[in-house]
Amino acid sequence: MDYVLVGIQPWHLPLGGNCKDIALELAKTHRVLYVNPPVDWLTAVRHRSGTDAQADTITAIGASCWVLTPDQSICPVNWLPDGLLYDRLNYWNNRRFARCIQQAIDQLGFTAITLFNDSDMVRSYYLPDLLKPDQFIYYTRDNLLAVGYWQRHGQRLEPALMRKATFVAANSAYLARLARNYNPRTVDIGQGCDLQQFDPAMTPAEPTDLASIPYPRIGYLGALNAARLTIDWLLLTARARPDWQLVLIGPEDETFRQSALHELPNVHFLGAKPMNQLPAYLAHIDVAINPQQLNELTIGNYPRKVDEYLAMGKPVVALKTETMSLFADYVLLASSGTEFVEHIQSVLSGQLPASPGSCIAFARQHTWSRSVGLLMEAQHAVNQSVAVSDLRNEPV
Repeated sequence: MDYVLVGIQPWHLPLGGNCKDIALELAKTHRVLYVNPPVDWLTAVRHRSGTDAQADTITAIGASCWVLTPDQSICPVNWLPDGLLYDRLNYWNNRRFARCIQQAIDQLGFTAITLFNDSDMVRSYYLPDLLKPDQFIYYTRDNLLAVGYWQRHGQRLEPALMRKATFVAANSAYLARLARNYNPRTVDIGQGCDLQQFDPAMTPAEPTDLASIPYPRIGYLGALNAARLTIDWLLLTARARPDWQLVLIGPEDETFRQSALHELPNVHFLGAKPMNQLPAYLAHIDVAINPQQLNELTIGNYPRKVDEYLAMGKPVVALKTETMSLFADYVLLASSGTEFVEHIQSVLSGQLPASPGSCIAFARQHTWSRSVGLLMEAQHAVNQSVAVSDLRNEPV
């Protein structure tokens, strides 16, 4: 079985992504082609480097994994109203995209194709019809229909694309339940994490920009995005306990940059850091937090950072959601800002939800090997005409 993966994130995205990690895991036993999304004409013009467009490029990533960067620009169509004109132009875009992919498939000699689509409900909508794969898997890891860009056409296209799929794979029980409304052949494959860098046995040196910040340190590591994080909880925490130091590590969106957090002396914005530096910061904080927003976008979201926190043996305080119930024995979960502050105080007072050793062991169960293993079990079940719903689809 050869795999062709399409999605919404390019291979070299600095923050990484699930689809890339799945590709690397699949490539241990199969041949894999990871396809970067095509850009539209307007984006191509804005980012033109002064050189003419080059032919499709296929870059080898190891012995059995390749990345295709298409040279075909597509027509920007999201601004169109939903309807016949939109569908015709989107089909034209898909056909150009499919032609690039098919040429790469032929060049690499792939056969018995599995097409894996990571939430690309627009640019890849017609690929199952055009590429005619042996199996088509649609992967859902975020409720993207809660995001403005995807709402105009996604409300119609994503359910239809799920119905086309041989089966749907989800990374949380919540998203799996949503997907089953459109395709009963849905399996929760859980979330994988690459935790090699997050080794509690290592004692990394304290980063210089952290060293001057007093203890106790309450830390968040990740993108500071107001659509996903509750600024009010952070403000409440910093104002209620001026003796605590709130350390926020990650790129800020405009809402965060304009927030009152920047006016508080015990809130420290350290900016974005390379992934390989994050364990050093995490090693030198007292409590790790994940103050998510509770909305349609986040309610089914699996926060990989919580596994990273736990893998370092750090106590964690986070928002209570259905997906976070998976962590209930290892993380203090808050339903309000007041409870969030109280849980942090409990941790600083030594009242831990679980021992560091058990937290580390729990986090390290969430591997890409296990997640992709469940994906391949589902494929095998389909091949053997076994109902996907009969699989054990409640990952640890």
